[in-house]
Amino acid sequence: MTPPDGADPARATPSFPGPPLRGDLAAAKEVELDDDEHSFTAEHVALVVPPVDQEASRHLKRLAAGWGALADFAFADLLLYVALPGHDEGRNRFLVVNQVRPNTGQTLFLDDVVGRTMDDTQRPLVAQAMATGEIVEDVVDSPWLGEQIRITAIPVRFRGRVVAVMAREASLDLARDVSDLASVYLGVFRRLGRMVADGVFPFADEEVVATGGPRVGDGVVLLDEMGRIVFASPTGVSPLRRLGVTRRFMGEHLTDIGAETAATYRAFFNGRPTVEEVEREDVTVVLRCIPLITEQRVDGAVVLLRDVSEMRLRDRALVSKDATIKEIHHRVKNNLQTISSLLRLQGRRLTEPSAKAAIEESVRRIRSIALVHETLSREDGDDVEFGDVVRPLARMVEEGLTSPELPVEFVIEGDAGKLPSPEATSLAVVTTELLQNVVDHAYPPGTLAPGERGRVRIVLSNDAVTLHLAVVDDGAGPAPEFDPETSATLGLSIVRGLASEPEGRMEFSPVSPGSRRPGTRVQLSIPVVSRVEADAKRPPPGGGRSVGL
Repeated sequence: MTPPDGADPARATPSFPGPPLRGDLAAAKEVELDDDEHSFTAEHVALVVPPVDQEASRHLKRLAAGWGALADFAFADLLLYVALPGHDEGRNRFLVVNQVRPNTGQTLFLDDVVGRTMDDTQRPLVAQAMATGEIVEDVVDSPWLGEQIRITAIPVRFRGRVVAVMAREASLDLARDVSDLASVYLGVFRRLGRMVADGVFPFADEEVVATGGPRVGDGVVLLDEMGRIVFASPTGVSPLRRLGVTRRFMGEHLTDIGAETAATYRAFFNGRPTVEEVEREDVTVVLRCIPLITEQRVDGAVVLLRDVSEMRLRDRALVSKDATIKEIHHRVKNNLQTISSLLRLQGRRLTEPSAKAAIEESVRRIRSIALVHETLSREDGDDVEFGDVVRPLARMVEEGLTSPELPVEFVIEGDAGKLPSPEATSLAVVTTELLQNVVDHAYPPGTLAPGERGRVRIVLSNDAVTLHLAVVDDGAGPAPEFDPETSATLGLSIVRGLASEPEGRMEFSPVSPGSRRPGTRVQLSIPVVSRVEADAKRPPPGGGRSVGL
């Protein structure tokens, strides 16, 4: 396929068409490489990889993302070569920037060859394809591998310019007998390779499947230019049979045999790959239709099929399980609210102030637990965004305990992230107790002057190892005889017990010692994961380097 203006730079320039150097990469001309190909590795790529413009780079990445099917059709390894700037007069070198092995045949390369360089004497066909823009195929001797290999070098054209070469490299010793299936597969590879050379494949845009996309080994159906079936692999017949197709289907359209699918029509009309899931009762088959294009005309298509029935059944089971868990949390929340309502009714009948206060405290504790279950009933999974719990907790305490005579505002700072529901439940109760303790004890009569408001900060942080929660007030501070470790109040007993369960720590300290309102800071530090788990999740130091496009 020629560019719109009719000019083809790759065909018009018979000399080696290495792209011009620009920017810092111009220094690549000065990089001295040892003639020993083993001395060049991926570590050198940042210095000598040739500049490829951003659009061409995306084209090569799309090719590398979808060429697994090409390798399977080719029964051979595919290597992607990019030209390197010349270092010796008249000598061209190429860098292997990507490689894919087939699932349908034996690999030629036991070791990864990405990052290795080849010169035009080792891969003359690659140099020829790069220079002429034509597909070339021949048998060459490989001293490195110690055998003869068949190479098919296919220029990768983008907007009329050859930007790389895709090479099929296969051992003659491992050549398989050409059966009907192998003949069809190799024919499909040649047609796709022609599309690569014409700049049609990979497609700039196409429909994708999120998970469970079909590959060649899952099943292949080949359609002619009229959309009729001309070939079906044995693994391609099985999904069709599971869809209820019982009659002979050679020469028929997929729709005519009962496998109604709009994917093939879209692929033929739009000239772009399409994806569709076809369902028949408990059977689900994913179809990916790739149009085969010659001279800008769709003259056939290859359909990859995969039976994903078990996968979809598992997905539905997980959705059903998630819905059931959400419903359980919703019912637990409702039951806790019912208990809270019953306690409030009981409290209204009491006349003893201490008994009424005890009932009210119990109601707040129950409501704090109910808030966690309410959040879980709305979210997927068993983790809770703790900030969504703290905000209503602070509002509940502010509405229930503050008054015009005791004006206190609550401010939430930071983010605690997501917590497992057991830890979130315990921490919700602890937070409620600490906030209630602040309102009850931090601002005794005379602490706040007329017109002043107390301010309580709830500070949250989570570094994926330890969760930190601090409740900071600007009140009168603790009494000199107060000892949080020996205090017998029920609230602090609950806080100490729940905070110590996950090996947490609790510390009390003044905020501004010596001032009229020194305040108090209660700091909780609770491990989110064990130190061993944290070290396992932490990435290793340094890190390797891979070849980029």
